[in-house]
Amino acid sequence: MKKITIAIDGHSSCGKSTMAKELARQLGYIYVDTGAMYRAVTLYAIRHELFNLDGSINTQKLQEQMKDIHIHFELNEVTGLPETWLNEECVEQEIRSLEVSNHVSPIAALPFVRTAMVAQQQEMGKCKGVVMDGRDIGTVVFPDAELKVFVTASAEVRAQRRYAELQQKGMPADYADILRNVVERDYIDSHREVSPLKQAPDAILLDNSQMTIAEQNEWLIERFQEAVSKD
Repeated sequence: MKKITIAIDGHSSCGKSTMAKELARQLGYIYVDTGAMYRAVTLYAIRHELFNLDGSINTQKLQEQMKDIHIHFELNEVTGLPETWLNEECVEQEIRSLEVSNHVSPIAALPFVRTAMVAQQQEMGKCKGVVMDGRDIGTVVFPDAELKVFVTASAEVRAQRRYAELQQKGMPADYADILRNVVERDYIDSHREVSPLKQAPDAILLDNSQMTIAEQNEWLIERFQEAVSKD
């Protein structure tokens, strides 16, 4: 069976990452964790002392060294999960450290870093057998992906899911505040200047407001089978 590139975009709190990981697992594809890529760049910057004492970034040196930062993902044969590799070293554990977490936001905000990461993401897509989720995967990163899915659900349903998730974790949660945040994030994502969230013309809409996870997974597999059967 031929391999394809799968792009999953959509609104926040729709469960995109969960469905993308599960789809990749079922297909034996690589799930590209775009957040992990920015964490890997951050780890590189820390290791090469590209953060100044005040926490700012030596952007000139980092930009000069971007050509030396290569990131890819490999499946762990034991766990069946994708792991992040930085310059031929598995750094899956290192990029989850608190130090990296505390420094990743300013790194991810740099335009030249985003440009470089999109280029690497596009390179991964050339090999096919990739599932990636985000806000602009089907419109910017993989505009030629064989299967594009745009996921949505009502703001109320997404807020309720987030509320239930926080409650299960024993964390404080207020439904009204969460709903307000969901609506605000939708507006910001859809109106940002760079790569705004929007459904690609050839993306298939998936409204999972009333779907179970099992029904959602079955729907995705059916769409995949349809995509690979096309000439």
